[in-house]
Amino acid sequence: MWETIRDIATALCLVVGSLMSFAAALGMLRFPDLLSRMHAATKPQVLGLLLLLMAVALQTGSWATVPILIFAWLLQLVTAPVSAHMVSRAGYRTRHLNRETLERDELDAVVAAHSDRED
Repeated sequence: MWETIRDIATALCLVVGSLMSFAAALGMLRFPDLLSRMHAATKPQVLGLLLLLMAVALQTGSWATVPILIFAWLLQLVTAPVSAHMVSRAGYRTRHLNRETLERDELDAVVAAHSDRED
C-alpha cells in the first residue's frame, strides 16, 4: 500500500516537474524580449527542479539523500535569480530589451549617472 502511494506521488512529482521545466524552455523560445525570457528561465525552472528532486527523495526512501538534494535545490534557488539579474542588467545596458513593455524604468537614471562618470 505504502509503495503504491509513494510511486504515485513520485510519478506526479516527475510529471509536474518535467512540465514546469518544459514550460521554462518554451518560455525561453517564445517570449518576445530579454526580460520576459529571464523570468521564464528562473521561476518555473526552480520549481520544476524542486519537484524532480522531491521525486528522487521519495523514490530512494533514504534520509541520507535528503540533505544532498536540499543542498542542490538551495544552490539552484540562489544562483538562478542572481544569474538572471546579471544577464538582464547586461541586456539593459546593451539595449537588448523592448522599452515599451517596461512599466517603470528605475535603472535608467543609474545607468545614465554611471555612464556620465565614465566619460
